Order: sequence, then C-alpha cells, then structure tokens
Amino acid sequence: MKSTLFTLLALGLLAVATMQITATGSEAKPAAKQLRHMVMFGFKDSSSEADVQGVVDAFKKLPSEIPSIVAFEHGLNNSPEGLNDGLTHCFLLTFADEAGRAEYLPHPAHKAFGKTLKPHLEKVVVVDYWAE
Repeated sequence: MKSTLFTLLALGLLAVATMQITATGSEAKPAAKQLRHMVMFGFKDSSSEADVQGVVDAFKKLPSEIPSIVAFEHGLNNSPEGLNDGLTHCFLLTFADEAGRAEYLPHPAHKAFGKTLKPHLEKVVVVDYWAE
C-alpha cells in the first residue's frame, strides 16, 4: 500500500513538473531574423583626413533620413592580421526585411551620400546577409 501511494505521488509530481516546463519553456517564439548590410571602404591616398571624416559624417546621417534603417554602427579596421586589403572603414546597417533594404538603395539620401563618397573611394566591398 505504501509503495503504491508513493508511486502515485511521484507520478503526480512528475506530471505537474512536466506541465510547468511545457508552459514556460516551449512557448517562446524565436527572434525574427534581421537583414544586415555591411559596407567596407578603402579611401584614396589623395583624400585628406577631413575628406574621409566628411564621408563618415555623411554616412552617419543616413539613419535619421531613411526610416527603414533600424540599426547602424561603424568603426575603423583594427585587425592585427593585415588582411583588410586596403579597406579601412566598416559600416553595418540593419533592416527588418528586404523591403527596408529596397527602400534604402534608391533613396535620395543614399544617392546623395554616393556623390559625397565617390571622389574619395578607392575600393568598396558590400555584403548582405540574414543574421542568425
């Protein structure tokens, strides 16, 4: 009798614990993927520090002018590997979806930025990917 009662009690506790784990653990929804747009520039030797800073400042304004840019960051290459192949500046833009990127690419502010960049640009690499 004690053995049967103990078994029933153990099964009951196991059932309650399983229900709690299921209710709290498996209901979580995965985060939506975001579209990343990574741009790396190398500048002409003839461009001054002020010229390059003007390009950086112009790029930094784009998120306030193009609503589909949901996140923006940038920085200078500091890799000790020496594999940057002349690319010195990196910019990472995030879009919620392909429609956001499609709005950004032909946007007048992006086109105006291209005109600011062009006289100083030696090399560019662009990579887009879905963040996982």
